[in-house]
Amino acid sequence: MTYLVGYGPHNNDRSAIELACQFARSEPQHVRAVSVVPQGWGNPLAGGTDREFEDWAAGEGEITAEEARADLAQHPGIDGTAVWVSGRSVPQALIEQATEHEARMLVVGSSGDAEPGRIRLSSKTDRLVHSSPIPVAIAPRGYRTDSGVTRVTVAFRDDDASWSLLTGVAEICRRTGARLRVVTFVVAPPRRPVTSRMGHAETQVIDLWRMQAGNAQHEAEEFLRSQGFDDDTLTFTIAEGSDWARAIRRLDWEEGDILAIGSSSTHPIARVFLGSSAAKIIRYAPVPVVAVPGAATAE
Repeated sequence: MTYLVGYGPHNNDRSAIELACQFARSEPQHVRAVSVVPQGWGNPLAGGTDREFEDWAAGEGEITAEEARADLAQHPGIDGTAVWVSGRSVPQALIEQATEHEARMLVVGSSGDAEPGRIRLSSKTDRLVHSSPIPVAIAPRGYRTDSGVTRVTVAFRDDDASWSLLTGVAEICRRTGARLRVVTFVVAPPRRPVTSRMGHAETQVIDLWRMQAGNAQHEAEEFLRSQGFDDDTLTFTIAEGSDWARAIRRLDWEEGDILAIGSSSTHPIARVFLGSSAAKIIRYAPVPVVAVPGAATAE
């Protein structure tokens, strides 16, 4: 098994390799960094021009692979290699590599214009997240750590997709030895004064949300305890805020934390379909995020 890293050409941010090595410290697996360079069109009419392009691409690929090897060398205890491949679609080439090498997870970094410590998806990463049949881990810009994966926080909202996500994240925790924290986000605008009729109605709605979240977490706790989790490895919390940024800041975050999100709905094909909530969680997450595909369902 492998952690497969998407490593961009002339990458000045080794965040993805850092994150892959973090997982490999907790679950020793091979880390394979892959750089995808443009593929020639193989057009006979192009003649020497196409061959020159392929030579240039091969040179770029080898330079990038060397850069990745240097980044991997910063982690001497990790079994890793770096290679380059050619392809017309970076997401498709990475998925093909992941399939060929039986990767547990694809690991990528953030867009170059992301703020330090924050995640922003490039167009290629966005396509990868929405098409990958295996989990995709995304590192914040400039991410560095010497830790393993010590705790996984899963965003849970009591729908079919969340239960599928819970099962997948429980397996990640078992493999890495990480603790599991189940969080339900309650995001609502500031309340009006309860003396007004509208304010009283809003208070009732929010209280109902909180009660439903507590009931759902109780069901999740029963399920997870049946899977072998206990008081030492399992916690639950509800994070409230007037917006997503405030709700996420209400949580404590520590070295070794990972945040897991899932698809917005189950689907016959196991893919990640990020809803608006997941996209906002990614935007404000202060730790790496793993997007877990929903389990395939029967037609």
